[in-house]
Amino acid sequence: MTAMELQIHGVSKTYPNGVHALKDVTLTIPAGMYGLLGPNGAGKSTLMRILATLQEADSGSVTLGDQSLHSGQALDVLRQKDDVRKTLGYLPQEFGVYPNVSAETLLDHFALLKGIASRAARRDVVEALLRQVNLWDVRKQKLGGYSGGMRQRFGVAVALLGSPKLMIVDEPTAGLDPAERVRFLNLLSELGENSVVLLSTHIVDDVSELCTRMAIIDRGEILLEAEPLRAVAELRGRIWRRVISKEELPAVAREHAVISTKLLAGRTVVRVYSDTSPGGDFEVVEPDLEDVYFSTMSGRIGHRTQVEAPARPERSRRVMQ
Repeated sequence: MTAMELQIHGVSKTYPNGVHALKDVTLTIPAGMYGLLGPNGAGKSTLMRILATLQEADSGSVTLGDQSLHSGQALDVLRQKDDVRKTLGYLPQEFGVYPNVSAETLLDHFALLKGIASRAARRDVVEALLRQVNLWDVRKQKLGGYSGGMRQRFGVAVALLGSPKLMIVDEPTAGLDPAERVRFLNLLSELGENSVVLLSTHIVDDVSELCTRMAIIDRGEILLEAEPLRAVAELRGRIWRRVISKEELPAVAREHAVISTKLLAGRTVVRVYSDTSPGGDFEVVEPDLEDVYFSTMSGRIGHRTQVEAPARPERSRRVMQ
């Protein structure tokens, strides 16, 4: 195993109510930003909690390799939980804060819990982290008065205590306004330079703008593992667009492999997958990462397909519902 690599092999989880949350999940996640994309209920949060040592897997193994830990030996994430927590940063989808405490005071408290005993050292760490997440100027403000984006950035500061080698970020941009979302994504992209950063999301743009590799998960199974730009390139010449009336949609769906639809000025824009021209008024269009997602979910591509390409993904234009 190379330095800074998370290996997940055969991880499964079934809840007492019979729900198969994860089914034999196997992924290799290198250093940098890695996106886990899927709809709500796909199993993303279950996997995040298992990796964050907060939940037990029924079967499988997870190892974290880092040349600086244990003389280069890999950590067993499922069994060496205390060691993993020393090098783990976790930002859950929802987390509570003390509304009547300032960011500076609460971060100092968390730093103490993290084992930074020296008051001077904590002061330096707190200042450095609050500056990194652009909250230094509002460090005295009570957390109850923070916006959603500010609270998320404070969560990143907490997660960064101890310079983690593994960062797990679960649905970080849900509910953020556009400006705060951009600031938050810029912050995450900086973190990926030195750590494994696993980003779980249902928002296509988060993955297309940040991640050098990605996987699509649904109903607990990995359907596709790819580099975003290559996955988009694989669809070139196979995505076709047509503007129709709402009444025409059932007939079009019967005749063609419809992967997505959206309303535009009272009309319906339909996108279909086809290796050759569907005929009629369809026009071939440049694919995007949303097309990759919907094509994968419909079974047109994916099912453990892996594609390689050392390139940065193009910007996706829409957010999946």
